[in-house]
Amino acid sequence: MGPGRNVRPHLYSGQNIDGRGRASRRDALDSRHGNRVAGACAQASPDLMVGARSMSKAYFSAPRAGAAGLSPVHGDAGQSSGGASALAGLPRWDLSDLYDGPDSPQLATDLDQADEDAQAFARAWQGRLANVPGGELAQAIAEYQRIDEVLGRAGSYAQLLFAANTSDSDVARFAQSVNERLTAISTHLLFFTLEINRISDDGLSAQLSDPALAHWAPFLRDLRVFRPYQLSDEVEAVLHEKSVTGAAAWNRLFDETMASLRVRVGGEDTTLGNALDTMSSPDRTVREHAAHAIGDELGRNVKLFSLITNTLAKDKAIVDGLRHYPRPTSARNCANMVEDDVVDALVQAVTEAYPRLSHRYYALKAKWLGLEKLEYWDRNAPLTTQDEPLIPWTEATKQVMAAYEGFDPRMGTVAKQFFDHAWIDAPPVPGKASGAFAHPTVPSVHPYLLLNYRGRTRDVMTLAHELGHGVHQVLAGKQGYLMSSTPLTLAETASVFGEMLTFRALLDAQTDPARRRLMLAAKVEDMLNTVVRQIAFYRFEMLVHEERRRGELLPARIGEIWRQTQVESLGPAFNFTPDYDVYWTYIPHFIHSPFYVYAYAFGDCLVNALYGVFRSGHPGFQDKYLDMLKAGGTKRHRELLAPFGLDAADPGFWQKGLDVIAGFIDELERV
Repeated sequence: MGPGRNVRPHLYSGQNIDGRGRASRRDALDSRHGNRVAGACAQASPDLMVGARSMSKAYFSAPRAGAAGLSPVHGDAGQSSGGASALAGLPRWDLSDLYDGPDSPQLATDLDQADEDAQAFARAWQGRLANVPGGELAQAIAEYQRIDEVLGRAGSYAQLLFAANTSDSDVARFAQSVNERLTAISTHLLFFTLEINRISDDGLSAQLSDPALAHWAPFLRDLRVFRPYQLSDEVEAVLHEKSVTGAAAWNRLFDETMASLRVRVGGEDTTLGNALDTMSSPDRTVREHAAHAIGDELGRNVKLFSLITNTLAKDKAIVDGLRHYPRPTSARNCANMVEDDVVDALVQAVTEAYPRLSHRYYALKAKWLGLEKLEYWDRNAPLTTQDEPLIPWTEATKQVMAAYEGFDPRMGTVAKQFFDHAWIDAPPVPGKASGAFAHPTVPSVHPYLLLNYRGRTRDVMTLAHELGHGVHQVLAGKQGYLMSSTPLTLAETASVFGEMLTFRALLDAQTDPARRRLMLAAKVEDMLNTVVRQIAFYRFEMLVHEERRRGELLPARIGEIWRQTQVESLGPAFNFTPDYDVYWTYIPHFIHSPFYVYAYAFGDCLVNALYGVFRSGHPGFQDKYLDMLKAGGTKRHRELLAPFGLDAADPGFWQKGLDVIAGFIDELERV
């Protein structure tokens, strides 16, 4: 899920993580289980405005966007049963490029110095911004960025450490302590973006005539988007300081509860992530037993998850009301720098395409499996009863690197750094965040990737996906801390494009017709999960948040809404048993990043269109593509897509992406 620190510089998420530590994540939207992050990542919720973008509301308590798991251990770990030799030697990462450990003297020094610098910054600039020349305002922004990046570095370390050790109470305590310290420090910086937004349009225009300030024009442009929704400094300060005991605390409760869940599968207690993985077993009985066991465990906790969901939805409604956002999705769309009508057009295009995409494909799948109806535990069933051969990490690395280098050697050079250095944590070990994500940390360091690699083809695709985020984050980092982050709508571009490059390379090399069909079907399922399923998630969130404004929702009612949106999206090929009504509870994006999920569909359809341009032999495509990644957050989607002859505001744009999926299904119908 997205490159760079996805949320805008002046925002922090009152419900999850602020812009700095945002990471992509592929688990709330897991292509196999509807829990794919990612990257979210994810992504952060733009409910409040603060002075320090990065760690003012750093999210430390969850394996979601903004958290990259890390472990102090190096060596072999996480081998699944029966595949220890194939999965030996999975890399662990080393976070010492950030700090040596929780008790690092440098960490304490950095926080103390940042506190001192933030107070000095406030004394020097508060109350003066509207009256200083443009060159001086540029100096202030540069200093603000410097301090904020220090906070981002500390926050990234705490986030990553927690994500890899969510069950460790000492790590949780450390992460919470850092979070609280960063919130206190960033309070001194709170005035800065608020005061900039009080500068008149004419006044700021005059200041921007200075070339030094013109450099920061993209930062100021994005900052002004939130000007109509800005509250008084006093209210902003209260919202900022209370967030650590409000939404952030509920986020932490969700994460720690999810980490503690154990599901009885095959006579053994296992984590929720491992149990979900079992739902891809070729044995239908195994899938069914796992599905019911997951439903039982989630059902035992559904009242708590409903309380968390109701509380956070109400909290968001209160803040939205104070800011006068017209609808629940408005804050997210502003943060994504995308117009409401563009998102509405995407949602409408996908929902209207349900029959020719998901409904048609799953009817085919039922026929292939010899079933009259699919149960929900058949959605991710493999199309062969043979166990998929495990792909060793070294082979996965070769496959992905060959695809990246084949596209452009310059992209391969950037990607290779992740394998040459300890920037990836791959084994699926207990206590580690589920799913996968890329964490940008700060431009002065480098990104980290978290995976839970189990040797399946989809794990290779996940590696290609997250590596795309990492490459994007490295290239965009040259824009600096405040302008390297991209809106969520474009945050998935490099990741999905890297995934498509890898898939196409593997498909083109496959000569066995049966194996080729299996690969094509797997890709269709992944695309349906990325597009159709995420829009169904988005509609679920919309209905829940709209109904919550009229009163609290009981668990059964939330389950009804979940079933309604799933039936609509998956179609008549499926039968749903009552225990599926609690499956909404484990998707972290609903908690951490409200309305994040449409970014996956946006990114997938965009990449489908973009990849079509590439395959058509568009002149200079590679140079234009790398320039797009390097731009970070300095350009909007129209500017970035224009060199390729694409426009997301064009009503026919989304059909181009959806037609790619439909074309794959057409091919499957012919074989």
